[in-house]
Amino acid sequence: MDRNLRRLKYLGNFHQFDLTFKDHCKNGKLPNYVVIEQRYFDLKVLPGNDDHPSHDVAQGQRLVKEIYEALRSSPQWDEILFVITYDEHGGFFDHVPTPVVGVPSPDGLVGPAPFYFNFDRLGVRVPAILVSPWIEPGTVIHEPSGPQATSQFEHSSIPATVKKIFNLKEFLTHRDAWAGTFEAVLTRTTPRMDCPETLPEPKKLRAREAEEMAKLSDLQTDLVQLGAALNGDHALADEYPERLAERMTVADGARYVRNAFKAFLEECERCQKEGVDGSQVVEVVKRPTSVKEDDRTVAKRKRPATTLFGKVFSCLVCNTSQD
Repeated sequence: MDRNLRRLKYLGNFHQFDLTFKDHCKNGKLPNYVVIEQRYFDLKVLPGNDDHPSHDVAQGQRLVKEIYEALRSSPQWDEILFVITYDEHGGFFDHVPTPVVGVPSPDGLVGPAPFYFNFDRLGVRVPAILVSPWIEPGTVIHEPSGPQATSQFEHSSIPATVKKIFNLKEFLTHRDAWAGTFEAVLTRTTPRMDCPETLPEPKKLRAREAEEMAKLSDLQTDLVQLGAALNGDHALADEYPERLAERMTVADGARYVRNAFKAFLEECERCQKEGVDGSQVVEVVKRPTSVKEDDRTVAKRKRPATTLFGKVFSCLVCNTSQD
C-alpha cells in the first residue's frame, strides 16, 4: 500500500466492496473519486475476479456487471463517469508501435542494473472503456489533443483528468502533466435516458474449481509482501517475507493478506483512540519471534478461510478530491 495512504486520516476511506459499495450507491453517498480493487486470490467460495490467468474471466466481467448496475440504480447516476481499464495488454499482439519519443520520465528515477531503464517510453496498448450518461453512444477516441504534441492516453491520464475536473493544484509527476486527458468525451448537454439498467449475466468459462492449493503467482507473492509491510512482518528478518511466500498456497496467501490488512486496521483504530495526529503514517511493529511463529503456522495451513470476513473481503478505496 502506498505510504501516503497509510496516514491515519485516511482510515475511513477503506471499505469492503461487498458490504459497503452498493449501499453507498443506493443511498447516494459515493465520494468524488472511487477506486475498486478486484479479488486477486482465486478461492472456491470467493473466486478471483481480476482476469489474471488462470482465473475465470467471467468472474471479472461479473464484477463489471455488479459495479455498473449499482451505479446505474444510484441517485448519483447522472454524476457518474465509470472508467474500466487494465494494467497490462494480456500478451496479445499489437500492430501499433509503442511510443518511445517525447515520453517524460515520471520522476527521473532510473531502474537497476543491468538495464538501467529510464521509464521514458510507453508499453503496449491496453483497453479503456468509459461509461457515462454524458457520453454519446458509440463514441471512440484515439489520441488526445494535448497538452503536448507527443502526449498520449495512458494510465497517468486518469489522475491528469481528475486534476482537471476537480481543479486540483498540482500534478503528481511529470508523466501525468504530459498525459492526455479524456474529460472532453463528456459531450452531451443532457444525460442519456436510454442506458440499460442491467447487463447480461456472463457465462462461466472455466469448468474446474479454483486451485486453492496451487503456488502463488508473482503478483500474489507481491501482495503477500505488501501485506508484510502492513502488519510489520517485513522488518523481522532479511529473508522475510520472500521465504514465507515461497511456501504459501493461494489459500494461505489470501488468508495472510486478509489478516495483515485486519492487523493494520486494528493498529489504526488503536492510534485513533490514543489521539495520534491524523497526518501520521501508521506502522505495525512486531516482536522478532513472530517470524518463526508465522512460518510454522503457514506451513501447517490446510484450508482456506471460511469466516464471513474472509468470504466478503474485497478492498474499496474511496478518496474524496483534495485541494
